[in-house]
Amino acid sequence: MEHDIKACLKDIELSIEEIYRFLPGKRNFFVFQKDLKTRKAVERNIEIIGEAMDRILKINPEIKITDSRKIVDTRNRIVHGYDNVSADVLWLIVTKYLPILEVEVKELLKN
Repeated sequence: MEHDIKACLKDIELSIEEIYRFLPGKRNFFVFQKDLKTRKAVERNIEIIGEAMDRILKINPEIKITDSRKIVDTRNRIVHGYDNVSADVLWLIVTKYLPILEVEVKELLKN
C-alpha cells in the first residue's frame, strides 16, 4: 500500500478513536444534542476523516471503502457551510456509518 494512503488511513483511524473517546460508554443522543463542545469536536473529526478520504481518492479512486464519496461530501458541507449539519446527522454518522468505516480502515491497514 502506498505510504500516503496508509498515512491518511491512520488519520481516519485516529479520528474515529477520538470520536469514540468523546462519546464513551452509553451513548445518549439527547445529551450529545445539548453538548456543543462534544458536537463541535465530533464535527471536526468528521472533517478530518473527509479530508483524509479526499486525499486517498485522489491517489486511488477505486479504494474499497463504503460511501467514500459521501464521506468527502459531508466534509465539504461542514467546511463550506453549504448546509448546517445538525446534531441528528452527526449522530447518524457516528452510530451507523463510523463502525463500518472503522472496520474497513482497520482491514486496509493490515495489508
